[in-house]
Amino acid sequence: DKIREVRSLIEQSGRDISLQVDGGVKVSNIKDVRDAGADNFVMGSAIFSTSDYQKTISDVRHELSR
Repeated sequence: DKIREVRSLIEQSGRDISLQVDGGVKVSNIKDVRDAGADNFVMGSAIFSTSDYQKTISDVRHELSR
């Protein structure tokens, strides 16, 4: 809900602002975060806490392509 609210404020401003989300973004919710209006994502522990970084990044890309 916060992301949608901020995206709405950005759109109302008429400015070219990129919305970046840091915290809580993971493979299982990145599509929802993007659909709520985020343009950029910070994924620290969601990637580095896994044993296969490459697979995790591939999974993220797959989710975002759906």
